[in-house]
Order: sequence, then structure tokens, then C-alpha cells
Amino acid sequence: MNVYDSGRMADVLAPLGYVLVDAPDEADLVILNTCHIREKAAEKVYSELGRIRPYKLRREAQGDRMVVAVAGCVAQAEGEEIMRRQPLVDMVFGPQAYHRLPELLAKVHRRDGRVLDTDFPVEDKFDRLPKSMGTKGPSAFVTIQEGCDKFCTFCVVPYTRGAEFSRPVDQVMAEVEHLAQAGVREVTLLGQNVNAYHGAAPASHGRDGSWGLGQLIRRVAGIDGIDRIRYTTSHPRDMDERLITAHRDVPELMPYLHLALQSGADRVLEAMNRQHTAESYIELVERVRDARPDLALSSDFIVGFPGETDRDFEDTLSVVRQIGFAQSFSFKYSPRPGTPAADAGNQIPDNIKTERLHALQALLNKQQRDFNDQCVGKTLPVLFEKPGRHDGQIVGRSPYLQAVHVAGPASLLGTIKQIFIEQTAANSLSGRIESQSVATARDVSCSHVATNAV
Repeated sequence: MNVYDSGRMADVLAPLGYVLVDAPDEADLVILNTCHIREKAAEKVYSELGRIRPYKLRREAQGDRMVVAVAGCVAQAEGEEIMRRQPLVDMVFGPQAYHRLPELLAKVHRRDGRVLDTDFPVEDKFDRLPKSMGTKGPSAFVTIQEGCDKFCTFCVVPYTRGAEFSRPVDQVMAEVEHLAQAGVREVTLLGQNVNAYHGAAPASHGRDGSWGLGQLIRRVAGIDGIDRIRYTTSHPRDMDERLITAHRDVPELMPYLHLALQSGADRVLEAMNRQHTAESYIELVERVRDARPDLALSSDFIVGFPGETDRDFEDTLSVVRQIGFAQSFSFKYSPRPGTPAADAGNQIPDNIKTERLHALQALLNKQQRDFNDQCVGKTLPVLFEKPGRHDGQIVGRSPYLQAVHVAGPASLLGTIKQIFIEQTAANSLSGRIESQSVATARDVSCSHVATNAV
């Protein structure tokens, strides 16, 4: 979502004459777009500001000016603290204010001072953004939902992004249609809880009520030029039947689902306020796999949540072995200021969290390698996105979001080709072009990870 937001900031600034540059040393404006989901991500903000400081001082010594801004969720949560700790920062604004960026910049230059804007505005920022967006490839992100009403006890999102908000269907469709006309062939629909989407129905339906994500996906799939659809990130509580049947019925919807589990222990899930159990998660996975047998799963995990016992952690490992994941993201619990879990008295020592994380990641990494290995000898449709690191190499994505490297000309960028997979690396596949025909993900599949993975 921050990648999407950064792109939209560039769109907002373009009419003012700003263009993107590759390095900060000669920039007139540097924006750090930040994440507050983990402590390490927040700490990086101050590290990056220290790296930028010499550039700003050199520009000032030359009689010029560099404006430095901090945006995003760290800005929302720690705006006043950033201003206090970092005098070089000219502007701090939250994720609900980036459509006001030209106005904020004008205030900085007019007052020759500093600006802080972390309000949650009444107006819809998406209504105030320019239509034109620069695209850099055949894949693009589209934010359709923001905020969260779940209030998991470990998470800052409800406090930094606000309550759940869904963009109207017509607004989303207009953006996707614009992207398709610009050559985009794959869209990823974004939201903190994207499958909680409930956007206002399109005008053609009299705006009667709201549409869910399943309905929106079917409509997006009908846009000429859009061959692939993805969405992230999902909460198990919001996977309704319409969305599950969309996985069955819509070939453009890729057979890859990110569905955050966080823990396999019911006691921990209750403490997290996740509002699902390990059993209900397993049953949900079975329903989605019944609808789409070639589905690959990814997930999120937190180890060392306050009060997590050795038995709780073993329950997590057991669920992971039972389900099998093609890819996952796992982290040590990171206390976030202002969240209920941060004040819990039964915090887990860091050495135990580290030990558990290594054990979980060993299992998850093996499952990912197993999944990738099962793709060897198969032919997969790959959408080529960019040149590779080596001359004559191009890189694309499989239906399962794996990076795929092949030898091929740059003229194939933006096309979907059948690729025979020859070998795997730690996080990618490589192969050769087998056919010049376009194919959908249903033509072939890699089996999901065996449930007895160890």
C-alpha cells in the first residue's frame, strides 16, 4: 500500500513540476513514506533521516534548499516526536493527508517553517487525487480499502489508518480502466483488510447498497486488457462465499491467496482478538481449496506473543504442517506503543522469541522450497515485468507470485508467455520460453505443499 501511496504522491506533485529522481543527493524534495507495523520499520525512519542529513546541509551551504518530509504511518503515530527529534524535517503528514501535499509544500515555502498534518480529514482523499498516473510496467497496485475495525491487540493500523473505508465501485473501476489503457495487464487490489471491502454499488445499479470483493473482482475481470487479478491482505473472518466462488469462477483471479493466520494456538488467537480459531481457519482453507484446487497459500505469523507457551508454539507448527504454505512472512512479536498487547505483563524474552522464529522459519522455508521444486518440469504462464540482472535476461511472475527468470528479449516485457520451468533458487524459478501463446493460470498448476512436510 505504501508503494501505491508513493506513486500517488508523485502524481499529485507532477503538476507542480516535480519529477522522480533515482538518488536523494540532488533532490529538491525527499519524502520518507513509512510503516509503523513493527518496531524495526519505525526505527529505520530515524536511520534514513541521518543518511539524508548531509545532503540537506550541503544544499543549504550552496544557498539552495532541500525539503525533507516524513509521511505514512510513523508520521501519523509519532508526528510531534519526529519534529522534536529531527530538526531537519520540514514536513510530517499522515497517510490520509497526501492529497494535500501541494498545499503543505506551499506552507513550508511560504512560512519558511515546518508543517505537521496528522488529521483524519472529512473529505475522501481519493476524490481529490488526479486521474493521471504514471505506470512503470504491466503490473499495478490499486487501493480499494483502507483502515481496520478489527482491533487485534498487537496492531497499530486502526490508530494510524483509521476506521475501515471502501472506495465506491465506480471509482475503482475508473482507475483500473485507466491503468488498462496505459498497458497494465495485472492489478493487485489493496487494503489493510481488503476482503472486508464494501464499496458503494455502481451507478448502473442505482447505487443500491454495497458490493463485496467477490462482486468487484468479477467486474474488474471484465475490463479489456486486464488478464490477472490479485488481492491482499485478507482476514479470515471476511472470506465470504461470494469471494470463495470468485476463486472458482474467475480465471483472471490468480490461484494465490494471502490469508493471515498469526498463530495456530486458540489461546493465543483469543488473546490477539483475531476472532477465529485454528480449526475455523483450517476449514476455511479447505473450502477455498475445494473451489480452486490449484490454490497456493501464503500467510503471516507472529511468534513470542505475550503469554505464548511452548505448547502454543507447537500448535502453530502443527497447523503449518497440516496446511502447507507456498510462502509466508514471520516475525518476532514487536510491542507497538498504544496497543493492548504492549502493556501485557507476560512478555516473552527475546532469546525465546528468536529460537521460536528460527524453528518456524525453517519449516516455512522448507515448504516454500518444496512448492517451488514441484514446479520443475511444469509449464507456467509468466507475465514479464522487467529486465533481469544479466544481459539478455527478463523477469516475470508466475500465477503463484514466484519470480521467474528466462533468457529473452526486452520486447517480451508486458506479455504473458508459457515458460517451461527448469530449476529453482531460494526465492525464484528459471526456465525457457516454450510457447508464444497466452495462457491462464488454469492451464497447469504446481501442487500445494504436502501436509506431512517436516
